[in-house]
Formats: sequence, C-alpha cells, structure tokens
Amino acid sequence: MDAIKRLAAAALLLSVALACAATPQRVASIEGVTEYRLDNGLKVVTIPDPGVDTIAVHIVYLVGSRHEGYGEKGMAHLLEHMLFKGTARIPSVKDELTRHGARWNGSTSNDRTNYFETFSASDENLDWALALEADRMVNSRVSASDLASEMTVVRNEFEMGENSPGGVLFQRMQQLAFPWHNYGNPIIGQRADIERVPIDKLQAFYRTWYQPDNAVLIVAGHFDEPRALERIERHFGAIPRPKRALPELYTAEPTQDGERDVTLRRAGDNPLIALMYRVPAGSHPEYPAVDVLAQVLGDVPAGRLHRALVQKGLASSIWGAERQLHDPGYMYFGAQLAKGAAVAPARDALLAVLENLSAEPITSEEVERARTRLLNEVERVQLESGQLVSVLSEYAAIGDWRLFFLYRDRLRKVSVADVQQAGLRYLKAANRVLGVFVPTDKADRAEIPPTPDLEAALEGYQGGDRVRLGEAFDPSPKNIESRLVRRTVANGIRLALLPKQTRGGRVVANLTLHWGDESRLMNREVACDFAGSMLMRGTKRHPRAELKEAFDKLNASVSIGAEGASVEVRSENLLATLRLVAEVLREPAFPPAEFEELKRSALTGTQAQLSDPGTNAEVHLARHLQPYPPGHRNYTPTLQERIEWIRKTSLADATACYRELVGASGADFAAVGEFDAEAVAREINQLFGAWKSPSPFKRVPTRYFERPALEDQLLTPDKANAVLRGGQNVRMRDDHPDFPALLLANYLLGGSISGRVPARVREKEGLSYSVYTSFSASSLDEAASFRVSSIYAPENRARVEAAIREELAQALRDGFSDSEVERGRKALLEARRLARTQDRALAGRLSNYIFVGRTFAWDIALESRIGALTPAQVNAALRKHIDPAKLAVVAAGDFKK
Repeated sequence: MDAIKRLAAAALLLSVALACAATPQRVASIEGVTEYRLDNGLKVVTIPDPGVDTIAVHIVYLVGSRHEGYGEKGMAHLLEHMLFKGTARIPSVKDELTRHGARWNGSTSNDRTNYFETFSASDENLDWALALEADRMVNSRVSASDLASEMTVVRNEFEMGENSPGGVLFQRMQQLAFPWHNYGNPIIGQRADIERVPIDKLQAFYRTWYQPDNAVLIVAGHFDEPRALERIERHFGAIPRPKRALPELYTAEPTQDGERDVTLRRAGDNPLIALMYRVPAGSHPEYPAVDVLAQVLGDVPAGRLHRALVQKGLASSIWGAERQLHDPGYMYFGAQLAKGAAVAPARDALLAVLENLSAEPITSEEVERARTRLLNEVERVQLESGQLVSVLSEYAAIGDWRLFFLYRDRLRKVSVADVQQAGLRYLKAANRVLGVFVPTDKADRAEIPPTPDLEAALEGYQGGDRVRLGEAFDPSPKNIESRLVRRTVANGIRLALLPKQTRGGRVVANLTLHWGDESRLMNREVACDFAGSMLMRGTKRHPRAELKEAFDKLNASVSIGAEGASVEVRSENLLATLRLVAEVLREPAFPPAEFEELKRSALTGTQAQLSDPGTNAEVHLARHLQPYPPGHRNYTPTLQERIEWIRKTSLADATACYRELVGASGADFAAVGEFDAEAVAREINQLFGAWKSPSPFKRVPTRYFERPALEDQLLTPDKANAVLRGGQNVRMRDDHPDFPALLLANYLLGGSISGRVPARVREKEGLSYSVYTSFSASSLDEAASFRVSSIYAPENRARVEAAIREELAQALRDGFSDSEVERGRKALLEARRLARTQDRALAGRLSNYIFVGRTFAWDIALESRIGALTPAQVNAALRKHIDPAKLAVVAAGDFKK
C-alpha cells in the first residue's frame, strides 16, 4: 500500500511540474507569422503552411562579418563550416542530414549566420531537426583537428572568389567606402586570418555568439503549431541563458568627405566600371525610397543606365543594386564593357546619369514601375513559405523580422519627391567610390542618418491581410497520377494538368515547343539561340520595356525562348499571362537595335569566359567525349569559334530560324497549382491550336561515343582557383536493368555530400570546397554519362586527382558495405520524394513525361527497384559500367605559379 501511495504522489508531482513548465511566450503575430520567446532569450518564429508536405527549420545567429575583431577576418564564415563537423552525440552533422534526405546548407553574411534544412513533414522529422540544431548550438566540437582540414576548404572557397575580377573590385571598393566599419571587410575573410586563426579564438567566438539569446529559430511548413512549440521548449528551453553580456559594437563610419577611387590590375578580358554610394540602414524609414531609386536607375531594359550606356553601345551590360543592412549600407552601380572598349565615355555616362538628378528629375512613371516590381517581389515571397523563411531571417539580422512587413507598407507610400530627395542626398561626388579620382574644390558631404529606434517604429504595428494557405498535398506518385488531368487539343498539343490549392493561389506552368530536325538545324546554333533571346525584346504590339511592364502588372515571373515558356503567377492572372506569352511567341518584332544590343552582350559574355578555368575545362572535356561534327546541333565549339559565330550571325539569320522552324505542332503543356483545368485547356487550344510548325519536327538523337582516356592540362594565368572536370560515356538508357543500381552507386560515391569522394577530398583532407560525382541517362537514347568535378588550389592538383582516383578504385575493388547501401537507399528515395513536393520541379517532370510518354507509374516502378537493391547488385553495376582506365580528365588553372 505504501508503494502505491508513493507512486501516486510521484505522478501528482510530475503533473504539477509539467503544468508549471515554462512555455514559449507569444510576442507578436503578423499575417500568419507569429513570434514566441523562450525564457533563455531564444526568439521563435512560426509560419504554418499546410499546403506543402515539408517542414523547413531555419536558425539565424545574429553574428556575421560585422562582429569580427582584429585578426578574425572570415571567422564567422569559418565557424559556419565548423558547425557541420559534429558534436559528441552527432559525429557528422552532414551524414545525419543526408540520412534524413533533407535539403540543407548554411550561409554567412555581414550581419548573420544561418543554418537551414528542409525535410518531409512529420512529427518525428521535426523532433529530429530541432534536437540537431539545439545540440550544435552549444555542443559543437570546434576542434583543432577539424579546423586543420576545414581551413583549407574555406581557403579554396576564398581562392575561387579571387578568380573573379568583378568580385575583387567590389571588395576593394568596400574597403574604401567603409575604412573603419567592418562592412569594409569581405565576408569570406582575409587569407592570412583564414590560415592562421587560433583554435582558442574560434572557440571563444563560438561560445560568445552561439547562444539562445542571440538566435532566431524559424519553423515553416506543414506542422501542428502547439506540438511544435512543445518540442522547441523541450530541446532549446533546457539551454540556460548565458551569464555573459553580448559585446557592444560601437564603431560608426564617419561621413565621407571626398571622392575615393581604386584601380584593379589583374588578368581578365573585359573592362568594368563601378560606383558605390553609402546609404542609410535597412531599417531606416527612407530606405524604401533608396530601393526604388536603385530600380529606377539599374533596371533592364527600362532603367536609366541601360538606356544611356547599353542602348547607346557604350557598354555591354549594366547593373544597379542596394544592400539592406543592420547599419548604414550602400548602393552599387556598374557596367561591363566590350573587350578593348574605351573606359572614359562609359565612366562619364555613368556619372552623368547618377549624379545629375537635379537636371533630370525622377518621374512618377519611373517610380510607379519600380514600386510595382518591388511589391511584386514582396508578394511572391509571401506566397511561398520557403522563400518567406529566408527573407524573414535577413530582416531579423537587420533588426527584426517584422521589418519585412513594415518595409512593404512604407514602400507603398513612397512618393516621387521621396525618391528624388534620396537621389540628391546620396548620389553625390563626396559620397562616391569610383574607379577614377576626380578632385574637387568644394566638399559636398552626405550625412547618413543613424540606425533608428525599432521599438518606436514597430509599436502597435499589425501588418495586413494573411496570405491564403494551400492544401495538405500527398506527393506520392500514385496520388499525383490520380489527380492529373490529361488532354490533347488541336495541333496535337498534349496537356498534363495538376490542379491543387497552393499558398496564395500560385500556379507553375511550362510550355515546351518541339521543332526542327538534324539537317535543318545544322550550322544554326547561334542563329536559333538569338531567335529565342529576341522574343522577349519586343512584340509587334509591345516594345521591350512595355512588355516587361505588362508582365509586372500581372505579377508574373516568366522565361520565354524559342523552346517555349515557363510561367509562375497567381491563379487569377494565369489566363491573361498565357495570352501575353502567346503574343511573345507568335508575334515577335525582332527590332534591329535590340538585336545589336543582344549581340554585343553575347560577345562580351563569351569573351569574359576566355580566361575562366571552369568554362575552358568544360568545353575541352565536352569536345573530347562528344565529338559531333562541326555545325551539328550537339557540336561543342571552342570559345574562339563561338565568338566568330556570334560576330558572323545576323538579324536575318535569327529571323530565318524563327520563320522556318518555330511552331507549336505537337507541343507539351504542364501546369501545377490552383486553376480550372478545363478553362486552361480551352485557353491553350485557343492560343496555340492553330499555330503550326513550318516544317515537321524530328528529334535530334544523342549519340553514344566510345572514347579513349584523356589527361589534359589547360593553363589559365593569374587564377587562384583551379578546376578539374572528368568523365566517361556509358552506353545505357534509363530503362536499362542496371540503371537503378548505378544511380545508387553514384549517390554513394559522390552524388551526396556524404559520398566517399567528398568525404575524402573535402571533409578529411580539406582540399576542395566543391567536389562531387554525377550520373545521368537519357530516356530515349543509349547515351549516359558519369562525371567528376572539383575545384582546388593549383598546388593541390596532384593530391586532389590522386584522392579521387583512389576512392573510385577502392569502391570498385572492395564495393560498398551493407550499411552504406541501406543508408544511401533510404536517403536517395527520400530525396526523390522531397523533389515531388516542389511545384517547379513537379511541373518540369510532367513536361518531360509528356514528351517521353510516361506516367508516374514510372516513379513507382523505379523507386520500388531502388528499394529492393542489394549491395551485390550495386557493386556489380559499378564494376560493369565504370572503368577508371577510360576516365577523361581535364585540369585548368595557373599551374605554373
């Protein structure tokens, strides 16, 4: 009896303890986004979205390159890498993420570091992800041995950036614009600091900033909110609030008092001119006007810079952007010139546009057009919870996630006077960093306002209407197939339509055109490429700028070429968007001035690749493995050949390709999202049913070539990063009995971050930031390919190549273990399932299945075969089809250095 009484008393105490346990406190809720706060200071933001079959866990630490001290440049980014190394409970975070089939990564910026994973929606998976993030928040190893290997990986990533003259020029300009504030430091860091940072400094940095009171946890997707909060409290609530006070950052950049300039001299092909102007913090009430100003000046093709430089032939392309940061940031404009072009005229034109707004004031039409585009971007973000998570994390780093909604509301109120005043205040010589120094007798300084008080700005702020949510959708092949609506309309156009409720009524659609044959496409690659690129440059009813504005008014994201179109739009605007797409495809104007602009841009872009190691290696390998005859549609030209083709191709050649080949006979149309299937079918029939192809279509087959082994070296001087590209042709279609086994074998070898090649080259030896293998096979031709890729410092070439070959040889000799195959099989199947939850990918797969004549029964059969694979089958397929003696390898880099 005493024992029974003791048990009852214990049960009572337990129930009281649970009732009194701390629960996350609700802080704010705006348009379906809610913030909670734990007692230890952790901020929790939830975004329920039952219309997806995934959950995204995104944790943001409010520490970035802005928080680094002397000798610590790049420490925040280096620590981001270290947190994937593991804890006492999780020996390898990457392996753990891969086993669960998650899509994951991390990134570092000026004001924050974040980690995120997306996985199939289930209570078990959410519990696992929360446990993982809580564990590595305070228990990551951050050991000297892990630093020794990861430092060289990060250094290789640094070297990759050093290959880009534009990127290096940007860094130099940052240093001039912010000589005191840490925004002058590159996020990737400085080489000496990356190489020499002591482990005790890195550990101290980790213990200081990676704490619950300096983090924001965002959970989005299909989950039960109360149960999720209970799990968050269980995993994160046990972490005590740290006793230390966060370091106070007090450096403020003084007002700039004169022009600053920098000249970069290093290898490259095309001149670049850029200008940088400092602006207020991203939370400042004036910032939306700055954003609109950047759009008015830098938009293509309607922006002022494009009209003044590109359309007049002074530059091949321009850009304009702003950087919304926690502290006062910057606007950045520039132009890329043709090889050998004079710098002075383009520089003078840039300055005339940017610093002459008093003579040419901003117009109401420009402001309205820019505001519409920016508000469209905001709306698109709100319609997809996955994007909303990322954007809210950036605003959390600026100061508070609610700023996203406040920024939107402020943007709606921006006036022409606001934009004009911002231009006059910040676009002036004394606030400029330029590639040329111009002295001045009178300083005209731009006073940058301080970061505002967010509490006052956000007090009582409620936001607007909540975004409409989608349905809980089962992404299994059986369910997808059962809900598909298939139709064939006039002209043989085949439709595959998947109506379902989506967040905000979003629709993704693809129209694929099939035209031409092997003989008619001979020697027309550039002409037909230009024909497709010209379509969006104006129709008989709308010039280029008006066409872009018409799509903006529909808030439609479109990509249109001679091969067809892809569309992403809200359901109420779908039919109107399809009508505009039909106008683009069927009524192109081919304006001569736009063609000359396109030709200059294509020429400049190809010239810029002449010294790029990656492009040179890719072209060289393709020419070896796929030796089609010159002029064939699948022939790979050298870069010099392509330059000559571009120069010789005329507008008449492009229009002839369109006129003689392009049409909609036998086209494919696929759509996923919220729409009326029958209405869409009628509209496609009306718009494209009478558009016949001028000549019959006959698919150009992909050939299998038996090719010998190759080991070639290409020298690209003054490039800090080298590239390896390798491959072997395989005679196989994707219906071959060995295809599932070879697919899994590649996944285990290097198709995932935990594969043997990445584990050896990146994780163990720290030689490469990016190294992987891939395998793909055609559905129609016996032409499959196995590929190997890596980047590395030129001096590490021998070690990288040896490590890759050794891992391949060991896999062939010893095979994969039972446990490897079991883990890989589950992860591969989960990754395929996850891909079907993404509407864009699903629409693309539907388009492909229409063309090859498949249903989702194919997925069921393939995944059943993958699920039944034995280690013996996987190892036998690898040995049968992959032969290291036949591997072709091309290395490109500055190996003489």
